[in-house]
Amino acid sequence: MKITFICPSLTEKHMAQDMQPLAFAVLASLTPPDVEIVFYDERFESIPYSEPTDLVALTVETLTASRAYQIAARYRQRGIPVVMGGYHPTLVPDETLLHADAIVIGEAEQVWPVLIQDVKVGRLQRIYQSQRLQNIAGIQPDRRIFQGKSYHKLIPIEYGRGCRYACDFCSNHAFWGPGLCYRPIKDVVTEIESLGSRLLCFVDDNFFSNPLRARELCEALLPLKVHWFCQTSIDTAENQELLDLMARSGCLEVLIGFESLDERNLIQMGKKANLKRTDYATCIQRFQDKGILIFANFVFGYDHDTPRAFETTYEFALRSNFYRAQFNPLVPVPGTELYNRLKSEKRLLYASWWTDSNYRFGQAVFIPRGMTPDELTTGCADLNHAFYSYRTIFQRMLHPSAWGYSPISLGVFMIGNFMLRQEIYHRFGLQITKRDSEKAARNL
Repeated sequence: MKITFICPSLTEKHMAQDMQPLAFAVLASLTPPDVEIVFYDERFESIPYSEPTDLVALTVETLTASRAYQIAARYRQRGIPVVMGGYHPTLVPDETLLHADAIVIGEAEQVWPVLIQDVKVGRLQRIYQSQRLQNIAGIQPDRRIFQGKSYHKLIPIEYGRGCRYACDFCSNHAFWGPGLCYRPIKDVVTEIESLGSRLLCFVDDNFFSNPLRARELCEALLPLKVHWFCQTSIDTAENQELLDLMARSGCLEVLIGFESLDERNLIQMGKKANLKRTDYATCIQRFQDKGILIFANFVFGYDHDTPRAFETTYEFALRSNFYRAQFNPLVPVPGTELYNRLKSEKRLLYASWWTDSNYRFGQAVFIPRGMTPDELTTGCADLNHAFYSYRTIFQRMLHPSAWGYSPISLGVFMIGNFMLRQEIYHRFGLQITKRDSEKAARNL
């Protein structure tokens, strides 16, 4: 038996910052040794559709759903079954089932071995639904499938799943649900020691969800002499002892969702971490004093935003000396509370924007209350372009707090800014519902 794993691409151009898609390495580790595996990452290589295989498996996000459906159609026309898993099939199962022979709802660990056995005996089911895992011990991703492929040197590592907060726009919360689940420290250390890389990215939704667990992990990282990145909430700055331990264990950068400077918006989205805090300036300073770079994320389009919010946020971002920042229009992802609310209020411009040929990346997909959709789209685009102009990048570089006071962090600052600039300029306005060319279609 042979399984073909495919990572669908959002764009037709390889972006240098693409990291290993960790989900496929986990699936590979769960696959019996008598099953042959091949893996294709469409982000920088072509898919050999004519290659024989018994099953095609795709992990699908909402932004790549349209492309995943196109890939699946080509295999299904040849009679090859296709299974889809990940965030989008879990949150929009009925739609996904129109384009796949089977879907996995939720985490794959429980059901993947069962699914493979069903394929072997010719009784593939339509839906494989897992229960929320309470124990993720023993997971060791099989990264051999990535050999020979051109990925970023930053290696993704998973420690925990879930987040203690429940923001209404968050697809992660909609997928994982309430509760937290962690791998044993020894499993994480074993994985890191096997990598041969000292540059790591913890892909946990919120590194600070459990302060005790975060402390245990940092202490385990101390002797490994690694450099690492993570996502966390602003309230991490309240625990200065943990903040110091993060820095000493090799933390170079944190991605923080500031989301909005308007507390009314934060209340509406349920961003509790940003409401129960010391003032932003003090929190930011605490990270920067430890040499930890801040990648700030902002969203626009909540009910109390007006066009004035763009200028205010831009001034705040420059004043704060952020290493990097992103300024995004609010995107209602299907399955989230935000999407359901906007749909019930009849404010969605496209019921299924991810498959609508009129949608372009970075475009507003709903009607805000305090501005027009065009103002939301243009405001975010202008903000990103201004923050990543060459002049602004070098102006920010003049402030050591923006790049962490060390030569290593300065290198991270330069590489990170120019890579994100490239991504912003490439992706904005992209039609994600791209179609295969006529020539490719003739090769079915």
